[in-house]
Amino acid sequence: MNKTQRKKLEKLIDQLAEIQDQVESIRDQEQEKLDNMPENLHYGERYSQIESIVSSLEEAASSLDTARYDIQSSIEQ
Repeated sequence: MNKTQRKKLEKLIDQLAEIQDQVESIRDQEQEKLDNMPENLHYGERYSQIESIVSSLEEAASSLDTARYDIQSSIEQ
């Protein structure tokens, strides 16, 4: 891999980090909705939807972190 390709990949890592931060921020906001929801609504449809959203966003953030790690590993080889 040449220097130009490494630079492009490093830029992509930075962009993925920014995206991951945004996803985590939105996940935290949705989690806060869950945490502040009255207990009598914990078994309702809306609660389940928000739980699903939080779970999906957590998975997305984790996938972005894995992608960043994998790209960094390819740079270091």
